[in-house]
Amino acid sequence: MAKLVSKTYGDALFAVALEEDRMDEFFEAGKVVTEVLRTNEEFGKLMNHPKIIKEEKVRIVEEIFDGKAPKEMIGVMCLLVTKGRAGEMLSVFDYFVSLVKEEKKIGIAHVKTAVPLSSGQKTKVEQRLLDTTKYETFEMHYSVEPSLIGGMVIRIGDRVVDSSIQTKLYELTRGLRNVRV
Repeated sequence: MAKLVSKTYGDALFAVALEEDRMDEFFEAGKVVTEVLRTNEEFGKLMNHPKIIKEEKVRIVEEIFDGKAPKEMIGVMCLLVTKGRAGEMLSVFDYFVSLVKEEKKIGIAHVKTAVPLSSGQKTKVEQRLLDTTKYETFEMHYSVEPSLIGGMVIRIGDRVVDSSIQTKLYELTRGLRNVRV
């Protein structure tokens, strides 16, 4: 159900941004809103507190985001509060920001390696991704996972390229188990 809510409201925001040719404004505001929602625990507690009436929550949303987000975004947040869906604000705005990134051809890559990569290696990885995908720029997220032994795992959306030694050893072991002598 939460996925349906984020898709419904996120698609509506995206349609407004596209229709009014305000994609960049909405994108920047969407990033600010998600950052506030992600980092401010008190705001989340306030929005989900059962003893605070919805009208008061709406007033708080309007006060906090006035001047920081377009009125249409504030309207969506207030609507979510009114409908008892305040807890899904972050997923709505995460979904909206991901739609805009797709529209702007900004890919998000998560790269896991066994050891930290040098800046030159990171540049080569990013360039290879730019050469082999539809994206024009990338947000790169690197992490180190020693259990990979070597190689790397790259995830872009729901696509995964796994060239880690850990996986190759697993596949080799699985293949050897199927060999009959």
